Amino acid sequence: MRKRTEPVALEHERCAASGSSSSGSVAAALDADCRLKQNLRLAGKGPAEPRCAADAGMKRALGRRKGLWFRLRKILLCVLGLYVAIPFLIKLCPGIQAKLIFLNFVRVPYFIDLKKPQDQGLNHTCNYYLQPEEDVTIGVWHTVPTVWWKDAQGKDQMWYEDTLASSRPIILYLHGNAGTRGGDHRVELYKVLSSLGYHVVTFDYRGWGDSVGTPSERGMTYDALHVFDWIKARSGDNPVYIWGHSLGTGVATNLVRRLCERETPPDALILESPFTNIREEAKSHPFSVIYRYFPGFDWFFLDPITSSGIKFANDENVKHISCSLLILHAEDDPVVPFQLGRKLYNIAAPSRSFRDFKVQFIPFHSDLGYRHKYIYKSPELPRILREFLGKSEPGRQH
Repeated sequence: MRKRTEPVALEHERCAASGSSSSGSVAAALDADCRLKQNLRLAGKGPAEPRCAADAGMKRALGRRKGLWFRLRKILLCVLGLYVAIPFLIKLCPGIQAKLIFLNFVRVPYFIDLKKPQDQGLNHTCNYYLQPEEDVTIGVWHTVPTVWWKDAQGKDQMWYEDTLASSRPIILYLHGNAGTRGGDHRVELYKVLSSLGYHVVTFDYRGWGDSVGTPSERGMTYDALHVFDWIKARSGDNPVYIWGHSLGTGVATNLVRRLCERETPPDALILESPFTNIREEAKSHPFSVIYRYFPGFDWFFLDPITSSGIKFANDENVKHISCSLLILHAEDDPVVPFQLGRKLYNIAAPSRSFRDFKVQFIPFHSDLGYRHKYIYKSPELPRILREFLGKSEPGRQH
Protein backbone atom coordinates (compact mmCIF):
# COMPACT_ATOMS: atom_id res chain seq x y z
CA MET A 1 0.00 0.00 0.00
CA ARG A 2 2.77 2.48 0.84
CA LYS A 3 4.57 1.60 -2.36
CA ARG A 4 1.55 2.54 -4.41
CA THR A 5 0.92 5.86 -2.63
CA GLU A 6 4.50 7.15 -2.67
CA PRO A 7 4.67 7.65 -6.42
CA VAL A 8 1.33 9.48 -6.25
CA ALA A 9 2.59 11.85 -3.56
CA LEU A 10 5.78 12.47 -5.47
CA GLU A 11 3.73 13.18 -8.55
CA HIS A 12 1.64 15.70 -6.60
CA GLU A 13 4.73 17.44 -5.30
CA ARG A 14 6.22 17.69 -8.79
CA CYS A 15 2.96 19.11 -10.15
CA ALA A 16 2.80 21.64 -7.35
CA ALA A 17 6.38 22.68 -7.95
CA SER A 18 5.87 22.96 -11.69
CA GLY A 19 2.62 24.88 -11.08
CA SER A 20 4.27 27.39 -8.82
CA SER A 21 7.12 27.87 -11.26
CA SER A 22 4.72 28.27 -14.22
CA SER A 23 2.51 30.72 -12.32
CA GLY A 24 5.59 32.72 -11.46
CA SER A 25 6.66 32.86 -15.08
CA VAL A 26 3.15 33.91 -16.12
CA ALA A 27 3.11 36.66 -13.48
CA ALA A 28 6.48 37.85 -14.66
CA ALA A 29 5.31 37.90 -18.25
CA LEU A 30 2.21 39.86 -17.30
CA ASP A 31 4.29 42.31 -15.32
CA ALA A 32 6.62 42.83 -18.23
CA ASP A 33 3.68 43.39 -20.56
CA CYS A 34 2.20 45.99 -18.19
CA ARG A 35 5.52 47.83 -18.00
CA LEU A 36 5.76 47.80 -21.82
CA LYS A 37 2.25 49.28 -22.21
CA GLN A 38 2.99 51.88 -19.57
CA ASN A 39 6.19 52.84 -21.35
CA LEU A 40 4.31 53.05 -24.63
CA ARG A 41 1.69 55.32 -23.05
CA LEU A 42 4.38 57.51 -21.53
CA ALA A 43 6.20 57.64 -24.82
CA GLY A 44 2.98 58.55 -26.67
CA LYS A 45 2.10 61.46 -24.43
CA GLY A 46 4.46 63.85 -26.20
CA PRO A 47 2.99 63.98 -29.71
CA ALA A 48 -0.63 63.42 -28.54
CA GLU A 49 -0.88 66.59 -26.42
CA PRO A 50 -0.86 69.15 -29.28
CA ARG A 51 -3.51 67.17 -31.11
CA CYS A 52 -5.72 67.15 -28.04
CA ALA A 53 -5.20 70.93 -27.55
CA ALA A 54 -6.13 71.60 -31.19
CA ASP A 55 -9.29 69.56 -30.79
CA ALA A 56 -10.21 71.48 -27.65
CA GLY A 57 -9.58 74.85 -29.39
CA MET A 58 -11.74 73.80 -32.32
CA LYS A 59 -14.53 72.84 -29.95
CA ARG A 60 -14.31 76.22 -28.21
CA ALA A 61 -14.41 78.06 -31.58
CA LEU A 62 -17.45 76.07 -32.64
CA GLY A 63 -19.07 76.84 -29.30
CA ARG A 64 -18.45 80.55 -29.76
CA ARG A 65 -19.90 80.45 -33.27
CA LYS A 66 -22.98 78.66 -32.06
CA GLY A 67 -23.38 81.21 -29.26
CA LEU A 68 -22.98 84.12 -31.68
CA TRP A 69 -25.49 82.65 -34.10
CA PHE A 70 -27.92 82.05 -31.25
CA ARG A 71 -27.66 85.68 -30.12
CA LEU A 72 -27.96 86.96 -33.70
CA ARG A 73 -31.02 84.81 -34.29
CA LYS A 74 -32.53 86.08 -31.06
CA ILE A 75 -31.96 89.71 -32.14
CA LEU A 76 -33.46 89.04 -35.57
CA LEU A 77 -36.54 87.47 -34.01
CA CYS A 78 -36.93 90.47 -31.68
CA VAL A 79 -36.63 92.91 -34.61
CA LEU A 80 -39.13 90.90 -36.64
CA GLY A 81 -41.52 90.79 -33.70
CA LEU A 82 -41.24 94.56 -33.23
CA TYR A 83 -41.74 95.12 -36.98
CA VAL A 84 -44.98 93.14 -36.89
CA ALA A 85 -46.15 94.62 -33.56
CA ILE A 86 -45.79 98.32 -34.51
CA PRO A 87 -48.66 98.39 -37.05
CA PHE A 88 -51.02 96.81 -34.52
CA LEU A 89 -49.86 99.23 -31.82
CA ILE A 90 -50.53 102.22 -34.08
CA LYS A 91 -53.92 100.86 -35.08
CA LEU A 92 -54.91 100.37 -31.45
CA CYS A 93 -53.49 103.77 -30.36
CA PRO A 94 -54.19 106.36 -33.13
CA GLY A 95 -52.72 109.07 -30.93
CA ILE A 96 -49.26 107.69 -31.71
CA GLN A 97 -49.72 108.49 -35.39
CA ALA A 98 -50.85 112.03 -34.53
CA LYS A 99 -47.71 112.58 -32.47
CA LEU A 100 -45.56 111.34 -35.35
CA ILE A 101 -47.23 113.83 -37.70
CA PHE A 102 -46.94 116.83 -35.41
CA LEU A 103 -43.58 115.94 -33.78
CA ASN A 104 -44.20 118.91 -31.48
CA PHE A 105 -42.26 117.13 -28.73
CA VAL A 106 -39.08 117.43 -30.83
CA ARG A 107 -37.74 120.82 -29.82
CA VAL A 108 -34.69 121.77 -31.86
CA PRO A 109 -32.43 123.57 -31.44
CA TYR A 110 -32.34 122.74 -27.77
CA PHE A 111 -31.51 125.08 -24.91
CA ILE A 112 -32.60 128.33 -26.57
CA ASP A 113 -34.69 130.96 -24.83
CA LEU A 114 -37.61 131.77 -27.13
CA LYS A 115 -38.21 134.94 -25.15
CA LYS A 116 -34.90 136.27 -26.50
CA PRO A 117 -34.92 136.15 -30.32
CA GLN A 118 -31.86 138.40 -30.30
CA ASP A 119 -29.86 135.36 -29.17
CA GLN A 120 -30.56 133.91 -32.64
CA GLY A 121 -29.24 136.99 -34.42
CA LEU A 122 -32.67 138.67 -34.66
CA ASN A 123 -31.85 141.97 -32.97
CA HIS A 124 -34.90 143.67 -34.54
CA THR A 125 -37.47 141.13 -33.30
CA CYS A 126 -39.93 141.28 -30.41
CA ASN A 127 -41.46 138.31 -28.58
CA TYR A 128 -45.20 138.43 -27.84
CA TYR A 129 -47.75 136.11 -26.24
CA LEU A 130 -51.30 135.96 -27.55
CA GLN A 131 -54.32 134.02 -26.27
CA PRO A 132 -56.51 132.57 -29.06
CA GLU A 133 -58.71 130.64 -26.63
CA GLU A 134 -59.08 130.13 -22.92
CA ASP A 135 -56.24 127.97 -21.57
CA VAL A 136 -54.31 128.44 -24.84
CA THR A 137 -51.32 130.78 -25.11
CA ILE A 138 -49.06 131.04 -28.15
CA GLY A 139 -45.61 132.58 -28.47
CA VAL A 140 -45.16 135.05 -31.35
CA TRP A 141 -42.11 136.68 -32.96
CA HIS A 142 -42.43 139.92 -34.90
CA THR A 143 -39.42 140.89 -37.00
CA VAL A 144 -39.47 144.37 -38.55
CA PRO A 145 -37.73 145.20 -41.87
CA THR A 146 -33.95 145.21 -41.57
CA VAL A 147 -33.78 148.91 -42.49
CA TRP A 148 -35.33 149.65 -39.10
CA TRP A 149 -33.00 147.56 -36.98
CA LYS A 150 -31.36 150.60 -35.36
CA ASP A 151 -34.70 152.16 -34.50
CA ALA A 152 -35.87 148.84 -33.04
CA GLN A 153 -33.17 148.67 -30.36
CA GLY A 154 -34.68 148.79 -26.88
CA LYS A 155 -38.23 149.26 -28.13
CA ASP A 156 -41.21 147.62 -26.42
CA GLN A 157 -44.11 145.58 -27.80
CA MET A 158 -46.27 148.68 -28.35
CA TRP A 159 -43.68 150.17 -30.71
CA TYR A 160 -43.50 146.94 -32.73
CA GLU A 161 -47.29 146.73 -32.98
CA ASP A 162 -47.49 150.30 -34.21
CA THR A 163 -44.99 149.58 -37.01
CA LEU A 164 -47.48 147.18 -38.60
CA ALA A 165 -49.44 150.24 -39.73
CA SER A 166 -46.46 151.46 -41.79
CA SER A 167 -46.35 151.11 -45.57
CA ARG A 168 -44.42 147.84 -45.43
CA PRO A 169 -46.10 144.56 -46.40
CA ILE A 170 -46.39 141.76 -43.84
CA ILE A 171 -45.74 138.02 -44.16
CA LEU A 172 -47.42 135.64 -41.72
CA TYR A 173 -45.14 132.59 -41.65
CA LEU A 174 -46.58 129.18 -40.68
CA HIS A 175 -43.82 126.68 -39.92
CA GLY A 176 -43.86 122.91 -40.37
CA ASN A 177 -43.79 120.11 -37.82
CA ALA A 178 -41.07 119.58 -35.22
CA GLY A 179 -38.89 122.30 -33.77
CA THR A 180 -40.02 125.80 -32.84
CA ARG A 181 -40.23 129.28 -34.31
CA GLY A 182 -36.52 129.49 -33.45
CA GLY A 183 -35.45 126.70 -35.82
CA ASP A 184 -32.25 127.47 -37.73
CA HIS A 185 -33.65 127.40 -41.28
CA ARG A 186 -36.68 129.36 -40.15
CA VAL A 187 -34.57 132.08 -38.58
CA GLU A 188 -32.53 132.34 -41.79
CA LEU A 189 -35.71 132.81 -43.83
CA TYR A 190 -36.91 135.56 -41.47
CA LYS A 191 -33.62 137.34 -42.07
CA VAL A 192 -33.96 137.06 -45.85
CA LEU A 193 -37.55 138.33 -45.87
CA SER A 194 -36.72 141.10 -43.42
CA SER A 195 -33.81 142.20 -45.63
CA LEU A 196 -36.30 142.47 -48.52
CA GLY A 197 -38.35 144.95 -46.51
CA TYR A 198 -41.11 142.72 -45.12
CA HIS A 199 -42.47 142.49 -41.62
CA VAL A 200 -42.33 138.82 -40.60
CA VAL A 201 -44.78 137.55 -38.00
CA THR A 202 -44.44 133.92 -36.95
CA PHE A 203 -45.58 131.85 -34.00
CA ASP A 204 -45.58 128.39 -32.42
CA TYR A 205 -48.88 126.55 -32.60
CA ARG A 206 -50.42 125.36 -29.34
CA GLY A 207 -48.26 122.55 -27.98
CA TRP A 208 -45.09 123.69 -29.81
CA GLY A 209 -42.19 125.53 -28.21
CA ASP A 210 -43.37 127.59 -25.25
CA SER A 211 -46.97 127.74 -26.47
CA VAL A 212 -49.57 126.19 -24.19
CA GLY A 213 -52.24 123.78 -25.41
CA THR A 214 -52.82 120.43 -27.10
CA PRO A 215 -51.96 120.07 -30.82
CA SER A 216 -54.73 119.40 -33.33
CA GLU A 217 -55.43 120.45 -36.90
CA ARG A 218 -58.40 122.51 -35.81
CA GLY A 219 -56.41 124.17 -33.04
CA MET A 220 -53.47 124.98 -35.32
CA THR A 221 -55.81 126.55 -37.88
CA TYR A 222 -57.59 128.58 -35.24
CA ASP A 223 -54.25 129.85 -33.87
CA ALA A 224 -53.29 131.01 -37.37
CA LEU A 225 -56.67 132.71 -37.81
CA HIS A 226 -56.27 134.51 -34.51
CA VAL A 227 -52.81 135.83 -35.42
CA PHE A 228 -54.02 136.91 -38.89
CA ASP A 229 -56.91 138.87 -37.35
CA TRP A 230 -54.51 140.37 -34.81
CA ILE A 231 -52.27 141.57 -37.67
CA LYS A 232 -55.16 142.95 -39.73
CA ALA A 233 -56.45 144.89 -36.73
CA ARG A 234 -53.12 146.79 -36.66
CA SER A 235 -51.95 146.87 -40.28
CA GLY A 236 -54.74 148.80 -41.93
CA ASP A 237 -54.65 148.43 -45.71
CA ASN A 238 -51.08 147.11 -45.87
CA PRO A 239 -50.70 143.86 -47.84
CA VAL A 240 -50.65 140.67 -45.78
CA TYR A 241 -49.26 137.48 -47.33
CA ILE A 242 -49.52 133.96 -45.91
CA TRP A 243 -46.41 131.75 -46.21
CA GLY A 244 -46.66 128.09 -45.25
CA HIS A 245 -43.87 125.53 -45.21
CA SER A 246 -44.26 121.72 -45.22
CA LEU A 247 -46.96 120.81 -42.66
CA GLY A 248 -47.54 124.56 -42.39
CA THR A 249 -48.90 124.51 -45.96
CA GLY A 250 -51.81 122.44 -44.62
CA VAL A 251 -52.45 125.08 -41.95
CA ALA A 252 -52.07 127.84 -44.58
CA THR A 253 -54.64 126.43 -47.01
CA ASN A 254 -57.05 125.73 -44.14
CA LEU A 255 -56.64 129.34 -43.04
CA VAL A 256 -56.92 130.93 -46.48
CA ARG A 257 -59.94 128.84 -47.44
CA ARG A 258 -61.68 130.06 -44.30
CA LEU A 259 -60.65 133.67 -44.98
CA CYS A 260 -61.96 133.43 -48.54
CA GLU A 261 -65.25 131.96 -47.34
CA ARG A 262 -65.75 134.95 -45.05
CA GLU A 263 -64.63 137.28 -47.88
CA THR A 264 -61.45 138.56 -46.18
CA PRO A 265 -58.77 136.82 -48.28
CA PRO A 266 -55.07 137.59 -47.86
CA ASP A 267 -53.23 139.38 -50.65
CA ALA A 268 -51.36 136.21 -51.65
CA LEU A 269 -50.60 132.65 -50.55
CA ILE A 270 -47.10 131.18 -50.79
CA LEU A 271 -46.63 127.44 -50.29
CA GLU A 272 -43.10 126.09 -49.80
CA SER A 273 -42.66 122.31 -50.17
CA PRO A 274 -46.40 121.52 -50.12
CA PHE A 275 -48.18 118.18 -50.35
CA THR A 276 -51.64 117.27 -51.65
CA ASN A 277 -53.11 115.81 -48.46
CA ILE A 278 -51.75 114.20 -45.33
CA ARG A 279 -52.56 110.64 -46.41
CA GLU A 280 -50.54 110.93 -49.61
CA GLU A 281 -47.73 112.66 -47.75
CA ALA A 282 -47.64 109.95 -45.06
CA LYS A 283 -47.53 107.27 -47.73
CA SER A 284 -44.66 109.06 -49.52
CA HIS A 285 -42.66 109.95 -46.40
CA PRO A 286 -39.24 108.26 -46.00
CA PHE A 287 -40.32 106.79 -42.65
CA SER A 288 -43.01 104.76 -44.41
CA VAL A 289 -40.59 102.96 -46.72
CA ILE A 290 -40.20 99.90 -44.50
CA TYR A 291 -43.98 99.48 -44.26
CA ARG A 292 -45.16 100.76 -47.65
CA TYR A 293 -45.74 97.25 -48.96
CA PHE A 294 -46.90 95.84 -45.63
CA PRO A 295 -50.28 94.05 -46.04
CA GLY A 296 -53.05 96.44 -45.06
CA PHE A 297 -50.78 99.53 -45.00
CA ASP A 298 -53.68 101.97 -45.44
CA TRP A 299 -55.76 100.29 -42.73
CA PHE A 300 -52.90 100.14 -40.24
CA PHE A 301 -51.23 103.49 -40.85
CA LEU A 302 -53.42 105.89 -42.84
CA ASP A 303 -56.88 105.23 -41.44
CA PRO A 304 -55.73 106.09 -37.86
CA ILE A 305 -54.64 109.51 -39.17
CA THR A 306 -58.10 110.16 -40.57
CA SER A 307 -59.79 108.84 -37.43
CA SER A 308 -57.70 111.33 -35.42
CA GLY A 309 -59.30 114.17 -37.40
CA ILE A 310 -56.13 115.02 -39.32
CA LYS A 311 -56.62 115.74 -43.04
CA PHE A 312 -54.66 118.85 -44.13
CA ALA A 313 -56.43 118.55 -47.49
CA ASN A 314 -54.49 121.05 -49.60
CA ASP A 315 -55.83 119.48 -52.78
CA GLU A 316 -59.41 120.14 -51.68
CA ASN A 317 -58.72 123.55 -50.15
CA VAL A 318 -57.16 125.08 -53.27
CA LYS A 319 -60.48 124.60 -55.07
CA HIS A 320 -62.01 127.15 -52.68
CA ILE A 321 -59.22 129.75 -52.54
CA SER A 322 -59.47 133.03 -54.41
CA CYS A 323 -56.12 134.84 -54.17
CA SER A 324 -52.78 134.64 -55.94
CA LEU A 325 -50.90 131.38 -55.31
CA LEU A 326 -47.16 130.73 -55.52
CA ILE A 327 -45.74 127.22 -55.03
CA LEU A 328 -42.01 126.71 -54.37
CA HIS A 329 -40.56 123.19 -54.39
CA ALA A 330 -37.09 121.65 -54.66
CA GLU A 331 -36.71 118.63 -56.94
CA ASP A 332 -34.48 116.88 -54.38
CA ASP A 333 -36.89 117.28 -51.46
CA PRO A 334 -36.57 114.01 -49.48
CA VAL A 335 -39.44 114.72 -47.07
CA VAL A 336 -42.26 115.96 -49.29
CA PRO A 337 -41.72 114.49 -52.75
CA PHE A 338 -41.48 117.01 -55.59
CA GLN A 339 -44.28 115.27 -57.51
CA LEU A 340 -46.77 116.08 -54.74
CA GLY A 341 -46.07 119.81 -55.12
CA ARG A 342 -46.41 119.50 -58.90
CA LYS A 343 -49.65 117.54 -58.49
CA LEU A 344 -51.07 120.24 -56.21
CA TYR A 345 -50.26 122.89 -58.81
CA ASN A 346 -51.98 120.83 -61.51
CA ILE A 347 -55.09 120.71 -59.33
CA ALA A 348 -55.05 124.42 -58.51
CA ALA A 349 -54.17 125.92 -61.89
CA PRO A 350 -57.39 125.00 -63.72
CA SER A 351 -59.61 125.67 -60.70
CA ARG A 352 -62.35 128.23 -61.30
CA SER A 353 -61.53 129.94 -58.00
CA PHE A 354 -58.19 131.09 -59.45
CA ARG A 355 -59.51 132.34 -62.78
CA ASP A 356 -58.88 135.98 -61.80
CA PHE A 357 -55.60 135.35 -59.96
CA LYS A 358 -52.04 134.35 -60.70
CA VAL A 359 -51.03 130.76 -60.02
CA GLN A 360 -47.33 129.96 -60.37
CA PHE A 361 -45.12 126.94 -59.74
CA ILE A 362 -41.37 127.48 -59.28
CA PRO A 363 -39.18 124.33 -59.24
CA PHE A 364 -35.60 124.35 -57.95
CA HIS A 365 -33.23 121.96 -59.68
CA SER A 366 -31.80 119.11 -57.61
CA ASP A 367 -28.25 120.28 -58.40
CA LEU A 368 -28.85 123.31 -56.16
CA GLY A 369 -29.21 121.06 -53.11
CA TYR A 370 -32.06 123.02 -51.48
CA ARG A 371 -33.83 119.80 -50.44
CA HIS A 372 -36.70 120.34 -47.98
CA LYS A 373 -35.86 123.52 -46.11
CA TYR A 374 -33.11 125.51 -47.82
CA ILE A 375 -34.94 127.37 -50.58
CA TYR A 376 -34.21 130.55 -48.62
CA LYS A 377 -30.63 130.22 -49.91
CA SER A 378 -31.70 130.81 -53.50
CA PRO A 379 -30.31 134.07 -54.90
CA GLU A 380 -33.35 134.08 -57.19
CA LEU A 381 -35.83 134.27 -54.34
CA PRO A 382 -35.97 138.11 -54.16
CA ARG A 383 -36.68 138.31 -57.90
CA ILE A 384 -39.29 135.56 -57.71
CA LEU A 385 -41.16 137.31 -54.90
CA ARG A 386 -40.90 140.72 -56.56
CA GLU A 387 -42.29 139.46 -59.87
CA PHE A 388 -44.99 137.34 -58.32
CA LEU A 389 -46.28 139.97 -55.93
CA GLY A 390 -46.28 142.50 -58.77
CA LYS A 391 -44.65 145.26 -56.77
CA SER A 392 -41.23 146.88 -56.60
CA GLU A 393 -38.97 145.32 -54.00
CA PRO A 394 -40.27 146.44 -50.58
CA GLY A 395 -36.77 146.92 -49.27
CA ARG A 396 -36.29 149.77 -51.71
CA GLN A 397 -39.51 151.62 -50.90
CA HIS A 398 -39.27 154.77 -48.86
